[in-house]
Amino acid sequence: MSPKRREFLKNSMALAPAAAGVLFAHVASAETEPETQREEFFNGFKTEQIKTSGATIKTVYGGNRNGSPVLLLHGIPETHVLWRKVAPALAQDFFVVMTDLRGYGDSSKPPGGGDHFAYSKRAMAQDQVEVMKHLGFEKFALVGHDRGGRAAHRLALDHSLALTKLVILDIVPTYLLYQHITQEFATIFYHWFLLIQPPPFPETMVQNSAEYFLKCTLLWLGGSKLTDPLPDWISPSVFQEYLRTFRQPDTIHAICEDYRAAASIDLAHDKADVDKKIHCPLLVLWSEKGPFHRMYDVLQTWRDRAVQAQGKVMPTGHFLPEQMPEELTQDITTFLRT
Repeated sequence: MSPKRREFLKNSMALAPAAAGVLFAHVASAETEPETQREEFFNGFKTEQIKTSGATIKTVYGGNRNGSPVLLLHGIPETHVLWRKVAPALAQDFFVVMTDLRGYGDSSKPPGGGDHFAYSKRAMAQDQVEVMKHLGFEKFALVGHDRGGRAAHRLALDHSLALTKLVILDIVPTYLLYQHITQEFATIFYHWFLLIQPPPFPETMVQNSAEYFLKCTLLWLGGSKLTDPLPDWISPSVFQEYLRTFRQPDTIHAICEDYRAAASIDLAHDKADVDKKIHCPLLVLWSEKGPFHRMYDVLQTWRDRAVQAQGKVMPTGHFLPEQMPEELTQDITTFLRT
């Protein structure tokens, strides 16, 4: 255990039973003030704005102070609130950390730069390593969904010694996708090509219909029709929380920068590391109703990029943490314990 983690845990409050089952560790920070959440999705967790070398990252954390650390990363169009059904259960055995990726939610939105490096997965991964070090963890497990999975993949390549285990949810490697673009891929993943267009074209289009864009993205990726009402796995209050930050112009611009980076500098980084493997044990879980299951041998795409990979398909839509939280939590727990 690192000296910083010992100090971190020493200052934590003792755990005691709470209404949700666990009262999570609470740590005061001398550098940042705690942020008041608009709705308590994570009762008993601590919220902190943590400054990294390139951004300020909203971080929510708590759980079993004697448990091993696990970092949870969300994807588009959500925030850390994606994990609201998973984190409390994981926190009984692990110390759970959730963040908003830079550009998303209540994290900062730095300028992308001419080469979009500020939204490269390398920059996003660096944020997460620095957040975990701030909390006292040199090594940790990582679960990444969607865009968070892409940042997690880059973190596994750039910071292999930091990861104990890795879980990637419902994606295939970015470099593979761009090397084999088909009509089906371009049709389904239209936004990959819309959002990379020069500003302010995609920003203006999305901003003018932000609520509709958000709702449609949640519906079609979740396996519903665009004419359907919001499904019961996402409550009105959760949708409004997603919308609160998604509709902000700087968020929309940052999301576009994320996709611009994926189509440019991320590809350069991936090409340079095309033969580099993920060395920690890898678990891959993906959606049976999603297009990746239909279009790719998902597990094989990751076995090609990892020393050791296992996985399975799950009978749900893209948003596994929201649509199958109990099953996902059990699979993650089993994997992290073995």
